[in-house]
Order: sequence, then structure tokens, then C-alpha cells
Amino acid sequence: MKLFINSQTKAYLRGLESEFGESTNAIRIELNRFEKAGLIVSENIGNRKYFKANTHHTFFSDIHQILLKQVGIDTLIDKVLANIGQLEQAYITGDFARGMPGKIIDILLVGNNLDQYYINKLIEKAEAMVSFKVRYIIISPNELHHYLTPDDPQLLVYP
Repeated sequence: MKLFINSQTKAYLRGLESEFGESTNAIRIELNRFEKAGLIVSENIGNRKYFKANTHHTFFSDIHQILLKQVGIDTLIDKVLANIGQLEQAYITGDFARGMPGKIIDILLVGNNLDQYYINKLIEKAEAMVSFKVRYIIISPNELHHYLTPDDPQLLVYP
């Protein structure tokens, strides 16, 4: 799931073992199945084999959208990000951006004159429909480079 929520996420066998609490053999078998089906691709970096989603696969977009719906991100986007002011961009950061859905989702809202009162109301409504709490930060477009670097896990969800 982690590889398909954020297509930039890479994972290696031992890292997945500790995340899922499964044996390396069981994880290796599943990774090989996904790779054989063309859903993921791998690359060797040093002595580690890293896996990531194959964004060119015919079903990648469908799988990505299904997972966003399954964790409730689509509801959040539809209910909160529309009509909140002069929103230019919105990013999901933190654990969700790493592909590890948890109990809190972090959102970075980039824009000017965003209606914080209205955002709070919409988030309250959205939280009632999803299985997580929402934490957000509002910044101006020229502050973006201070809060988000290319190395940070991030998932652009708007526009």
C-alpha cells in the first residue's frame, strides 16, 4: 500500500520487514509477485534492492485512487480543499506521504487569504467521515521552500 499511495516512496526488504512485522521471506515472495506483474520496479543501490511503484503500469492510477479512497484522503480533498480561499497548492506530508496511513494526517496549505474559520469547520465535518484526525499549516507561496524540501516526503493533492 505504501508504494502506491505516494509514487515517490521507495522501500527495501528489511525496512518493510520491520514495518509489517512479517518475515523477510513472506515479504520477498509478495514483492516478487508484484514485480513479475509489473506493478512495482526495483533498483539496486549499494547492497540493497529498493522497490517502488511502476507509475507507467496501466493500473497504477486506478490502484492509487482506490487507496486514496480507502484511507479517506479523497473525502478530505473534496470536502476541505474546495472553496477555502486563494489556495494554490496543498501537500500531504508526514506518515501519509510516506505511504503509512496512521491516525493523523498532516496537510500543508499554500495560498493567500485562506479562511481559517471555514477550514476548521470543513475539517471537523471531514474528520467525522474518515478514520483520522487532520493537522494543517497555512503558508504563503513564498514560504514554501522553508517548509518543504525535495527530500521531505510529500504528496501534492491540489491542484
